Amino acid sequence: MEQRYFEDIEEGSEVPTLRKDPTPQQLVKYAGASGDFYQIHYDVNFAKNNGLPDIILHGALKNAFLGQLMTDYVGFDGTLKKLSCQYRAMDIPGTPVFAKGTVVKKYVEENENIVECEIWLENEEGQKTTPGYAIVSLPNRS
Repeated sequence: MEQRYFEDIEEGSEVPTLRKDPTPQQLVKYAGASGDFYQIHYDVNFAKNNGLPDIILHGALKNAFLGQLMTDYVGFDGTLKKLSCQYRAMDIPGTPVFAKGTVVKKYVEENENIVECEIWLENEEGQKTTPGYAIVSLPNRS
């Protein structure tokens, strides 16, 4: 994992894309770990009988993908201070999703190097399904 430093970050720069390839098995494992056993996440017939195209990813799992995007970005010496997202569209296992982001602002506040990022999860068609926002703290190079 690459360590990023505050001095090297520029507003408008991109957060390196994180590709995730969720599977139905991952959704079952996530259901067990999270306690979210709503059938739309693992029972195809139930999902389709409720008007969905297929089983869908848990919203909190999509949030976790965005969390991984940002913790990978800040490295071991950085800190994820805030993460939020909204669930705007469904994602289906068996198709890749891409966690992406852009640096929108950087500043020093109370001796802490703050970087604010617009982040999102998008499907392979480029539709933003899960927009969000993150605030991180990065170390100085020195």
